Amino acid sequence: MRTHTTEMSVLVTPEMSNFGGKMHGGELLKLLDKVAYTAAIRYCGSYVVTLSVDNVLFKEPVAIGELLTLLASVNYTGTSSMEIGIKVISENLETGVVRHTNTSYFTMVAIDAQGKAIPVEKLEVKSEDQQRRWDQAEARRKARKPR
Repeated sequence: MRTHTTEMSVLVTPEMSNFGGKMHGGELLKLLDKVAYTAAIRYCGSYVVTLSVDNVLFKEPVAIGELLTLLASVNYTGTSSMEIGIKVISENLETGVVRHTNTSYFTMVAIDAQGKAIPVEKLEVKSEDQQRRWDQAEARRKARKPR
């Protein structure tokens, strides 16, 4: 069975800054998409594309020089899609202060060489935490349907 979690760490460097001297939101979105892609392909073993970004919550700014750890998890699987939940933890390497700075949810779709959606294996829920994530993902999915 393939893994349903992925962790990625990145040092926030000066070229990632915005005009206020903090990490640019677009740079963070790029990293979020990268870890969502990695988590999805590790789970399904097929090429994947981003279908949607349901939510990105910028709870706190990220300073240049901090270490970001992106914790990604496959929360839900549909026929060909997967919801990837991502929690971002920022660590000040000088002080050791660790903060939860961002949360986001990406929907990724497995596709074949012709660009057609292909089935993914249903996520096997094994813990209360996974069940909570599945239920919350299902609620987000239902809320998106009218759109």
